[in-house]
Amino acid sequence: MSPEQKAKELGIEFPALPKGYLNPCAKSGNLLFTSGQVSNIKGKLGKDLTVEEGYKAARECAIKVLQAVHHVHGTLDGLRVIKLLGCVNSTQEFTDQHLVINGASDLFHELFGKEGDGWHARSALGFASLPTGPGCEVEAIFEIKSAG
Repeated sequence: MSPEQKAKELGIEFPALPKGYLNPCAKSGNLLFTSGQVSNIKGKLGKDLTVEEGYKAARECAIKVLQAVHHVHGTLDGLRVIKLLGCVNSTQEFTDQHLVINGASDLFHELFGKEGDGWHARSALGFASLPTGPGCEVEAIFEIKSAG
């Protein structure tokens, strides 16, 4: 099953994206760079949110990343996930940022294959705050392997 089919099977929708202040996904050559996508789940990990809630927030961000990529490329097919950056709004003592950002990585693995096109480089970092107070922000880089 293709990544596009898997996404639809999971109930991921690809609505038209409104034009905003920044470009949600920029194409350069055969690469797609997404802007940071924030979760609707608000709060700070280690204070307001559990690791499980943070995981859901990161997955929510990953869905928004996929929607931005889909908006530019027209499909999830023919893509390879290259790099993921996960930013976690967390207390100074919180050290499980990697477990939170697994919410995004696991979705990419599920859609693109953990051993295949979903196998990506990643950074999971903790931040004292994020704009608008979300639990997470995620951005990614994709390679266009084919026309889709």
